[in-house]
Amino acid sequence: MAGERQRVVTEAIRRGQIWTANLNPNRGRELGKIRPVLIVQADWLSAAQSRAVVVLPLTSHVRRDAEPLRVTVHARGGLRTESQVVVEQPRTLDRRRLGEGPLTELSVDEMARVDASLLAVLGVFVA
Repeated sequence: MAGERQRVVTEAIRRGQIWTANLNPNRGRELGKIRPVLIVQADWLSAAQSRAVVVLPLTSHVRRDAEPLRVTVHARGGLRTESQVVVEQPRTLDRRRLGEGPLTELSVDEMARVDASLLAVLGVFVA
């Protein structure tokens, strides 16, 4: 990829949207490949033109026994297959890793489930 110009996403990205991203190279058990990711960073940070974006990867390997930790998202819009948000693997990416998007956007209920799972993963328990 040396010498290859990469596209920098300059259009607005919003929390709750699903985009594609290049997660290569990966290490160990990290998810890799070009795959859908859920934008989870605050909209004010995206609006500030931060060069980085906080995401959660999605997998098409749906495991019902992983719920409620992983949140299932049904195929719709540009998301062609039923997938799960892998909440236990948050990543910060350079915006140049983002590709096509938004593919779709999560509902308020779906984002509430992602938020609850993410808080649990981070050890933040709200009373």
